[in-house]
Amino acid sequence: MLRAFFVGLSENPSLRKFAERSSLGRSVSGRFVAGTEISDAVRATQAINRAGMSVSIDNLGENVTNPEEARHSAQLYHQILDAIVANQLNANISLKLTHMGLDVDENLARNIVSGLVAKAASLNPAGFVRVDMEGSPYTQRTLDFVRELHRVPGNGNSIGTVIQSYLKRSENDVSSLLSEGIRIRLCKGAYKEPADIAFAEKSAVDANYVKLMKTLMKSGIYHGLATHDENIVLQVQAFANAEKISRDSFEFQMLYGIRRDLQQKLVRDGWRVRVYIPFGTEWYPYFMRRLGERPANVLFIARNLLRA
Repeated sequence: MLRAFFVGLSENPSLRKFAERSSLGRSVSGRFVAGTEISDAVRATQAINRAGMSVSIDNLGENVTNPEEARHSAQLYHQILDAIVANQLNANISLKLTHMGLDVDENLARNIVSGLVAKAASLNPAGFVRVDMEGSPYTQRTLDFVRELHRVPGNGNSIGTVIQSYLKRSENDVSSLLSEGIRIRLCKGAYKEPADIAFAEKSAVDANYVKLMKTLMKSGIYHGLATHDENIVLQVQAFANAEKISRDSFEFQMLYGIRRDLQQKLVRDGWRVRVYIPFGTEWYPYFMRRLGERPANVLFIARNLLRA
């Protein structure tokens, strides 16, 4: 119920306009969003790197409506890649295809993302572009897009995608992606989907996550396991130990500002952790989905507002 409520708020254009323009909205989002400028993301990344964790940087945005917006979004990502090199950051980038113009012109989006992947692949050491998953209308298009770019010579180690365990199709998608050697970020999913294509019960989503996690960990391909669920983290650790899977062969992934205690504990215990750092002016939909995923996030924000 809470998750559906906040997903609904994330799609409300009036609230979004108000929040993104208000100082109060920007203030309360600061726990989960690094800031609005590339320099903000760089500072946050440096702090996370000093704490022993790697980073994935995301310039927030989706569903641009014209080619100029798409090209502007792409230019920011080129600047982020430049900043990663200039500041010697342990980081990669994460993007959404609709932010790169997929709804406007698929060829434009293809050219934009192709250029970013080629640039990432040319870095020393080579960089990586994670193509995020969006709502179910984009699932197949996203997977087809990633497969196409992954086949380009030189791109193989520099592009990957995301699988959401709440979708019933995900087991087949994992099998298909693994057959092509594509790196996967496994998460539970943060969009509102109909019951005919997505598991409605949390227990079913969790069970599918654990099932897919075991498949990924035994694949021999480097994947990211995105979860803040401590029970699932324990199951990952137990499986890795039982199957003698190296801690260097995969990574835990967590969101900026969420379960920082668990992030730090994992690092202390010798596990790899990557923190997803979002920044940018279009933070509202992302922020609302984070509130819906975990009631503790709502309580945290409420307590800090009361202290203000």
